[in-house]
Amino acid sequence: MSVTSRKFGTTKKGEKITLYTITNKCGTEADVTDFGAILVAFRMKDKNGEVKDLVLGFDEAKPYLKDGNLFGATVGPIANRTAKAKFSINGTEYRLKANDGENNLHTSHKKGFQKSLFKAVHKENSVTFSIKKEDLSMGHPGNVNASVTYTLTDDNELIIAYRATSDKETYINLTNHSYFNLNGHDSGNIFHEKVQINAKAFTPVVKGAIPTGEIAPVEGTPMDFTTEKEVCRDFTYAYDQIELVNGYDHNFVLDNWDGNVREIAKVTDDNSGIRMHVLTDLPGVQFYTGNWVNVESAKGGVAYGPRQGLCLETQYFPNAANEEKFPKSYCGPENPYETVTIYRFETVK
Repeated sequence: MSVTSRKFGTTKKGEKITLYTITNKCGTEADVTDFGAILVAFRMKDKNGEVKDLVLGFDEAKPYLKDGNLFGATVGPIANRTAKAKFSINGTEYRLKANDGENNLHTSHKKGFQKSLFKAVHKENSVTFSIKKEDLSMGHPGNVNASVTYTLTDDNELIIAYRATSDKETYINLTNHSYFNLNGHDSGNIFHEKVQINAKAFTPVVKGAIPTGEIAPVEGTPMDFTTEKEVCRDFTYAYDQIELVNGYDHNFVLDNWDGNVREIAKVTDDNSGIRMHVLTDLPGVQFYTGNWVNVESAKGGVAYGPRQGLCLETQYFPNAANEEKFPKSYCGPENPYETVTIYRFETVK
């Protein structure tokens, strides 16, 4: 195991951005950077021994500074959507910026964790990125200390561990926004990839992708991934939830949530023979099929279009702070925020 580093670019303020490469005994490599705590690349051998990079992204830091797709980013302090860009804690209302119509998306497009420079410390097989946020920065309460640790094991597991503390009651919801293509980031669309999600229910949305508050069964709908199926098999259904967001961009209510880590999804690509298992201790996962991606030049000069990568963003449900029935992720002086998500990779014939 080893971690190496090199200069990746600079911020708009001229601060140095560093890229860290974690390598395991199999030769698998994960590239992560201190800007946005981003997963830049994940390289491993496919069933034929060919090395594939499985995540969409860029070759240098500069495009990440303005990337609206948030390729590989650590999103926070509140990932996903907050209705009317506000929420209340103990009777006090907090207002975020309305940056997605009348709603808020990912706290801040300019100052969120996904667009901030972290401090980095690395060990033999891991890199920890840490960041501080002042009280009411971005309208979000609490002086927050947050960190995300990427660990690559010799079993081709990428473990992402999140931790946050706050000096006052606040709401935290961190996630990783990687777009995976298990046949390689440069291989075109993901239509053939097979997905299974261990979720018998999902949270339907209205226009603007805000959950209605309902927890609805997936059975009998295109949202049913309880049995493995190709990603886009049901895109042609005349179904309002798919039409609203031009594909899949929904939170799935994961089975058997009790705060412990368990497998919640898997993705298989028959062309490469690579399979990804997703494990987490969280109650939800946002399944997004890259419906609006349009990048002219990414890694190696490759262009990305819609549905060339898929996201499985483990999380507390969108707009959870405003929905009584949704699990909450409050963080305060006596209640640190700690979660873990594991992406486990293997090759199958």
